Amino acid sequence: MAKKEFTYRGKSVQELKEMSDKEFAMLINSRERRKIVKRGWTEEQKKLLKRIRSGKRNIETHCRDMVIMPVMLGISSLVFNGKEFVPIMINEEMLGHRLGEFSITRKRVEHSAPGIGATRSSSAISVR
Repeated sequence: MAKKEFTYRGKSVQELKEMSDKEFAMLINSRERRKIVKRGWTEEQKKLLKRIRSGKRNIETHCRDMVIMPVMLGISSLVFNGKEFVPIMINEEMLGHRLGEFSITRKRVEHSAPGIGATRSSSAISVR
């Protein structure tokens, strides 16, 4: 069974890469479209796009609000989550989303043994 070719709103990956930013913006959600067409890129985002188009790999960035564009496909990027840079491999399913959506800022809560100031009843519970 042959692997199905990825399409985004009826366009192949090659067609998406040949589009301009404004043409791609017409295919994505309204929030991201307004970001690209009306407000435009910030200076930091322009620098990031320039580094991506120059062919650099493993680019560190703080631009969590950057919309993932077709030119970014196949690039591994390091996105800051507030504490460290999280590696992200950008693929086709991420188009139109923001970089920050894939760099989680909160950790899962892991409780340990009861600490100082715990009540008698809570300190008596066995910890696995």
